[in-house]
Amino acid sequence: MMDTSGVPVDDLTRAQAKWELTRLAAEIKHHDELYYQRSQPTVSDADYDALKQRNAAIEARFPELMLPESPSKRVGAVPAAGFAKVRHAVPMLSLDNAFGEEDVRDFFESVRRFMKELKDDPTIPIEALAEPKIDGLSATLRYEGGEFIQGATRGDGTEGEDITANLRTLKDIPHRLHGEGWPVVLEVRGEVYMSRGDFFALNERQEAAGEKPFANPRNAASGSLRQLDSSITASRPLGFFAYSWGEVSEPIDGSQWAVLQRFKDWGFSTNPLARLCGSVEDVLALYGEVAARRATLDYDIDGVVYKLDRLDWQERMGSSSRAPRWAIAHKFPAEQAETVLEKIDIQVGRTGALTPVAHLKPVTVGGVVVSRATLHNEDEIERKGVRAGDTVIIQRAGDVIPQVVAVVTDKRPADSRPFEFPHECPICGSMAIREPGEAARRCTGGLICRAQAVERLKHFVSRDAFDIEGFGKKHIEAFWEDGLIKTPGDIFRLRDRRDEIAAREGWGEQSADNLLAAIEDRRTIGLDRFIYALGIRQVGSSTGRLLARGYLSLEAWREAMMKAADADSEEHADLIAIDGIGPAMAADLTGFFAEDHNRDIMDDLAAELTVADFEAPSTEGSPVAGKTVVFTGTLEVMTRSEAKARAETLGAKVSGSVSAKTDYVVAGPGAGSKAKKAAELGITTLSEQEWLELIGQG
Repeated sequence: MMDTSGVPVDDLTRAQAKWELTRLAAEIKHHDELYYQRSQPTVSDADYDALKQRNAAIEARFPELMLPESPSKRVGAVPAAGFAKVRHAVPMLSLDNAFGEEDVRDFFESVRRFMKELKDDPTIPIEALAEPKIDGLSATLRYEGGEFIQGATRGDGTEGEDITANLRTLKDIPHRLHGEGWPVVLEVRGEVYMSRGDFFALNERQEAAGEKPFANPRNAASGSLRQLDSSITASRPLGFFAYSWGEVSEPIDGSQWAVLQRFKDWGFSTNPLARLCGSVEDVLALYGEVAARRATLDYDIDGVVYKLDRLDWQERMGSSSRAPRWAIAHKFPAEQAETVLEKIDIQVGRTGALTPVAHLKPVTVGGVVVSRATLHNEDEIERKGVRAGDTVIIQRAGDVIPQVVAVVTDKRPADSRPFEFPHECPICGSMAIREPGEAARRCTGGLICRAQAVERLKHFVSRDAFDIEGFGKKHIEAFWEDGLIKTPGDIFRLRDRRDEIAAREGWGEQSADNLLAAIEDRRTIGLDRFIYALGIRQVGSSTGRLLARGYLSLEAWREAMMKAADADSEEHADLIAIDGIGPAMAADLTGFFAEDHNRDIMDDLAAELTVADFEAPSTEGSPVAGKTVVFTGTLEVMTRSEAKARAETLGAKVSGSVSAKTDYVVAGPGAGSKAKKAAELGITTLSEQEWLELIGQG
């Protein structure tokens, strides 16, 4: 088995890289859920950043292996239950990270490469606003006519929690905007935080009242802001730094720095250490200054954020699905700790993968108590020589279970023995085999394996999938053991077993009714969530959205996947032409539909559910919304990156290959086979200037 987690990125083989990206995606997603939904992170920010950094480095080396559910495409986690949901008119995106001076310089160079005039004239300066990255909870504040009417958390970037009543209790948030010149509709975005002094005082009160203290100021701020009783929030000292904006009724012009000054005029607090910098050398100098002052600040920070100052440049650079291209967070380095590895257990996931997990003597790393760490796979154990009883160095390098970095060999017990990785599933006893090129050893039991069957049901009701409130992991396990549910469709037939559920220990009439109501509330679901809920290998929530956007309806998607099983078919060509889906993922998709039992599950669900067609974000007035565009040849006005970004912003689908479903081919000088194929198929071919005129930029 491959050992990938500790292998330097430059030494990874293609097969190792593929496994490592899958592992990282799962780890980071788990940590995102702990951080954004529960305010209970189990790893330090530095450790989390290390996971994200490794993921990005592998994707940069093997771009064709990027997963549709890659952490680089995902923002946060879905909103937690308990608050009304708020859909953000403008997505609340995350930030890409830089972990060293070289990364920062690369970011500034990427800006210069993106815009043709900067690429052609290296003397044009790139100014950036630099400000400390507050370790708190992101929030957006909506004002209409100057009045604060709604506040929400980031959530998954698309949908957050309505915490208006709680935000009204913060002294840094004006109920009415001061001064003048503000738009009629204005969303101000920023970070809610708790100062260190207030944090220590709060924990003293918690302990005096016999209540559990908070682990760190970020958890305290998040927990305080998520109180269903706003009077509790009001009793907690929270602050707010404004740094950005979302929806506005009229365009904001000028610069990032100028808007920050306007925020202060309108009654908001902004970070006093923010500074306008004229070059990459200036931002690095500020980073050094802030890092030196970090320990003396009265609020936690985990880095410095750099944003292009010119707003027209920000608009041109646009954003990826999860982060703006015009900003980056320069993070501070990670923390490590030493502890004893007490034993190694094997967990079996929904795809049958056997994953070793280290049980540790609890140790505090960066303010968080760690008791478990992932060992990834048998290669990892063999490479590091990890054994039960070893003293190990732990690094919190992700928003998930921490990692074992190394073994302190001179502290190894004399009677220790190497760990023997099982070749049989510890749950069902089936053979566990490792396919060539795979890092994971997998149980061959399929749905006869309790672990796989139960994990698939847990996945089906998880937050990114059907998100059935009140139907947690323990309930799934108990219902499966007692025969109430065996397939996803059984969940929607539980209404016929209401009395049986109510009579179960720990349930009762009200609990049963609440669960059944939550299930009924999910009988209509969006296509993207439905696709993700099926648990197809490699298909994460981002891939679900990608497929839903490409096929729009369940019927169209299912028919296309069946036909795509033929590698020579047009449907197969269309599938792998989708940006982010390659041959390996296409094989997993078509392989899913090739199995009779999978089609039976879908038929069963179709009888119980309504799967709503996908509705793409509004691009009203865009002449290319919904159109498929292929760029080929050399572009002279825009760089290829800027052209693609602009097309996607306008609602177009950018493809890498020409087919009968292509609407436009934009051909610059040197266009070859793609332009020829477009001519053969009778597809409209545009020059770069004609394309710019079509989208209103000519």
